[in-house]
Amino acid sequence: MPRSERSSLLLAGLLATAGVAHFATPRPFEATVPRALPGSPRTWTYASGIAELVLAAGVALPRTRRVAGLATAAFFVGVFPANVKFAVDQRRRPAPRKAAAFGRLPLQLPLVLWARSVAKSAEGRS
Repeated sequence: MPRSERSSLLLAGLLATAGVAHFATPRPFEATVPRALPGSPRTWTYASGIAELVLAAGVALPRTRRVAGLATAAFFVGVFPANVKFAVDQRRRPAPRKAAAFGRLPLQLPLVLWARSVAKSAEGRS
């Protein structure tokens, strides 16, 4: 299996796992939903879970990989405020929880770059 195919399937697996987790254990995700968003946190949690599952399918399929990769990069940028909110909410927690929450923030950039790389690797195959 070519490296770009492996990378695409790994990203699809990550997205699918996260998407399923939004439905299996929604409460931790609800805590990250910014209060400024209208509606209930559960609705946003389920909506983002659906989005991740759709993106996972799109990234897994070669025909839709380029567009899905770009959409995934945009999704990762779009959920960054939720990660910031979560980190800010954890600032008075014990050091390990706080470190984990703030440590997630710089991981968003490699995720965005990974999704863009998947999209770029699919450009010649569309």
